[in-house]
Amino acid sequence: MYSKYFTEEHNVFRESFRDFLKKEVVPHVDKWEETGHIDREIFKKMGDMGYFGLYYPEEYGGLDLDFFYTVIFLEEMQRINSGGFAAAMWVQAFLGAQHLLKEGYERIKQDYLVPTLSGDKIGCLCITEPFGGSDVAGMRTTAVKEGDHYIINGSKTFITNGVYSDYLVVAAKTDPEAKGRGISIFLMDRETPGISATKLNKLGWRASDTGEIGFDNVKIPAENLMGEEGKGFPYIMQHFALERLIMAINAHARAEYALEYTIGYMKDRTAFGKSLDKFQALRHKLADMMSETEMAKNFNYSIAEELDKGLYPVKEASMAKLLSTKISDEVIYGCLQFLGGYGYIEEYPLARMSRDSRLGPIGGGTSEIMREIIAKMMLDGKDYKPAAK
Repeated sequence: MYSKYFTEEHNVFRESFRDFLKKEVVPHVDKWEETGHIDREIFKKMGDMGYFGLYYPEEYGGLDLDFFYTVIFLEEMQRINSGGFAAAMWVQAFLGAQHLLKEGYERIKQDYLVPTLSGDKIGCLCITEPFGGSDVAGMRTTAVKEGDHYIINGSKTFITNGVYSDYLVVAAKTDPEAKGRGISIFLMDRETPGISATKLNKLGWRASDTGEIGFDNVKIPAENLMGEEGKGFPYIMQHFALERLIMAINAHARAEYALEYTIGYMKDRTAFGKSLDKFQALRHKLADMMSETEMAKNFNYSIAEELDKGLYPVKEASMAKLLSTKISDEVIYGCLQFLGGYGYIEEYPLARMSRDSRLGPIGGGTSEIMREIIAKMMLDGKDYKPAAK
C-alpha cells in the first residue's frame, strides 16, 4: 500500500476504520438510502472514535494527524457504496467545521467546533443559492446590521445536512454593491426564528439529507459574524481547495471499488464457455480503466502531500476534481456495462454507484467552473492566495 504515503500506522488505521464501517454502518445503509435520514447515533459514534477530528488540533478534541489519515477516511467510506452517507460524514468533518476553525472566535470554537468533532452537534455549510449555482460572488442572501444584530434574508439550496443539522454556517452579502468583496460568514443556531428547510428529492446521494434553506428576517447576534465583515469570499475560496481535493479522492476511491467489484464478477460470470475476464475486448477496456484510475489516485495523493505541507494547491486541486470525477463517471459507466442486465438491478452495487457518481462533476463547483479556474491560472496569470490572517 503505497509506502511513499502510507506508514504501517496508516494501514492499521485503515483496517480498524474498515471494520468499524462494516459493523456500525453497513447494516443500516439500505434503510438510510430509503429514508434519506441517517441516524444521529452514527454521528456520535464517529465522533467518539475521533474520525471527525483526524485533521484538527488536539485543543479542540482533534487528533492532529497528517492528512493521509483523512485520505483513508474518505477512501474507505466509498467502499460501503453510499455516496450519501459518505457525504454527510465528510461535510460534518470539513465544510462548516473548517470555517469554525479558521474564522471562528474562541467562543464559537468551544461551543460549536468541539461538539462537531465529538459528534454531539451536526453542522452544515450554506453557500449555494437557487439562482446562483457556482456563482458565489452573485449570491443574493443579505445580512443587514441593525445595532448589535444582523438581519438575514434569502435562501440557499443543495445543502448537505441542511435539514437535520443543529447549526448552519451561512454566507450572506453585507455590502450588496461590492460583489464578491461584500460577502460575510455567519453562524446560526437551527432553532433561530425565521429559518425553514425543505428536503430535496435527489437522483443519488439518497442517504444524506439535502435541503433548500430559507431565511426570513432571521435575527442573529453581531458576535455570530465569523472573521471580518466583507472577507467571506476569500474565506470561501480558501476552503474550496480542500473540498475539491476531497471530491477528487472520493472519485478515485469510488472508481477503484467499482473496478474491484467488477473484476470479481467477471471472473465468476461465464459466457460462451469461458469467464468474462478472458475476453480480449473486455480485458483491454479494463486495462484502460484501471490505468486512468491509478493515475488519478496518484495525482490526488501528490496534492494531498502538498496540502499536508501547508501549501495552497488551488490549480492542482481543481485539476484533480475535474479529471478524477470524469474518470470515475466513465469507469463506473463501463463497469455497469460489463455486468449487463445485472448492472441495472438495484441488488447489485453499480446501479446506486452510477447515480452517486454523477454528482461528482457537479457538486463543489461544476466541471465547467473547474476548467475556467484552471484556464484563468494557466492562461491569464490569475493567482489565488489564501485569505489574509
